[in-house]
Amino acid sequence: MEIIHLSAECYPVAKVGGLGDVVGALPKYQNKLGHVAKVVMPAYNAKFLYENDFETVYDGWVKVGTTNYQARILKETTNKLGFDVFLVHIAGLFDRDGVYGYSDDTERFIAFQIAALDWIAQWEHRPDVIHVHDHHAGLIPFMVSNCYQYAHLNQVPTVLTIHNAQYQGQFGWDKLHYFPAFDLINTSKLDWGNSINPLAAAIKCAWRVTTVSPSYLVEISHSANGLEGLLAQERGKSFGVLNGIDTEVWNPSKDKMIVKGFNVRTLESGKKANKEELCRVFNLDLTKPLFTFIGRLVGEKGADLLPDIFYNALAESGGEINILVLGSGDRQVEDRLSEIAQKYPGKYNAYIGYNEALSHQIYAGADFLLMPSRVEPCGLNQMYALRYGTIPIVRRIGGLKDTVIDIGEDGFGICHDQTSVWDVGHAIGRAYELYLDRKKVKEIRKHMMSIDHSWDNSAQQYIAIYQM
Repeated sequence: MEIIHLSAECYPVAKVGGLGDVVGALPKYQNKLGHVAKVVMPAYNAKFLYENDFETVYDGWVKVGTTNYQARILKETTNKLGFDVFLVHIAGLFDRDGVYGYSDDTERFIAFQIAALDWIAQWEHRPDVIHVHDHHAGLIPFMVSNCYQYAHLNQVPTVLTIHNAQYQGQFGWDKLHYFPAFDLINTSKLDWGNSINPLAAAIKCAWRVTTVSPSYLVEISHSANGLEGLLAQERGKSFGVLNGIDTEVWNPSKDKMIVKGFNVRTLESGKKANKEELCRVFNLDLTKPLFTFIGRLVGEKGADLLPDIFYNALAESGGEINILVLGSGDRQVEDRLSEIAQKYPGKYNAYIGYNEALSHQIYAGADFLLMPSRVEPCGLNQMYALRYGTIPIVRRIGGLKDTVIDIGEDGFGICHDQTSVWDVGHAIGRAYELYLDRKKVKEIRKHMMSIDHSWDNSAQQYIAIYQM
């Protein structure tokens, strides 16, 4: 089976969040099952483009409204990622450092989708499945089934994976002329909330819809930023498939980004060595439990509450805990998190920014990982933490609910029900009490590290969905 994944992100080519990790791993595991999975994504001005070898497999033009753009498809020639990756190079739109956040993002991603389909449409064969990820590729199911120039592709099954339903890519009807020609009687398939909504269009037009965890499929029926009714209507073709993690990239015994590798048998010495390094670099106390947060500093992640949570926890613990933050996002939250270090030197520190290597080091050396999310469709950080013997402290929501069981239920994590300063503070207190029971912590760590959250099972579930 030939599977074409279309996405705005794919690690290590370009990554902003979990979407990049998923698209960077799922195709590799599908290939291991004997299929041919490929990724098509934009060619950003990223290091990967200049540090690897590419060949041009397509050279054409894309028309978006009245503007023509040259579009080239570049194939990475060495199969470095374990699957073929194709970069859509469109001069003037994607030759920029960032992935998102530009005023012409609508034009950028429409051009990307048209260019990708123009290329696929001129193949001598048809792929078996076109799998699109989030709204950045969400117009493809509509275009495949309705635009005249892709009519010969309309029997190719399309699958949408919703990584986060809060982001939908809406834009005005004044841009309808950006689309390749189609029968205007079908414009209703694009409409949701009196605008063109790429995610809604994909939900309507895709043959199958998946979410990145079973619990998130249930949650979006009542919390999907206005799409609740549509998702309920299309529930019959929808499935929740829990994301996996790439256990080759996230492997504490072979990880080159951490100070000392370790496995279940050597976890105590390994965790200690990696914690020592973190404490040395960030001026923290090795003898105290190390609590961490890794991620985007945005409301979805509960990051706006972190400064108050940390001030309270540091004060109430009497200096008996350490806290380390890695992340970036809301500027006000960044500033408040940075200020805490001035009041609690030697007990708290923060790295504001993105640092892939540091994230690995933190997972390896920390004792606890905080995830007080308001929205968490799947979450990968908690699975990375489990893999590295770091106990997750999570809100019971989405994929966190599916992957972390509370110690009070004979589990291995600390769970709470609300994203509030009090709930998270109480969870930190429970974690501190657990930390004092060194025998119990050791047992939990061994159990966590033995849990299989690889992509093997999830990749097979996707194949089964394609074949329905």
